[in-house]
Amino acid sequence: MSKEIYLATVKQHNKAQDLWIVIDNKVYDVTQFRLEHPGGEDTLVDAAGRDATKDFNDVGHSSEAREMLKKYYIGDLAAADIQKKSPISCRHIALALGAAFIGITLVYVIRRGVARN
Repeated sequence: MSKEIYLATVKQHNKAQDLWIVIDNKVYDVTQFRLEHPGGEDTLVDAAGRDATKDFNDVGHSSEAREMLKKYYIGDLAAADIQKKSPISCRHIALALGAAFIGITLVYVIRRGVARN
């Protein structure tokens, strides 16, 4: 079983000499990699101590880069710190459509009322 690491702990490792990041809910100690990083040390230091998933994905890292990450893996982000993205439910869609319908109806009624006067 892998080690569970809280985000509060990751946040403490936010310096060039002690650099942890989170990518896809996995925690990596990339302190030793920072000088080898093709994007430069500053790129990693900017992401130190936080979830860098978006940054990592936005760059479009290769499968080789993802494979390299395994070397620096130290544990999983604690379940309590994983932000769950709730899917849009049918109820949310129905509410949005209902609100749009009411808005359009009001505009129609108001315009007709103004046109009659």
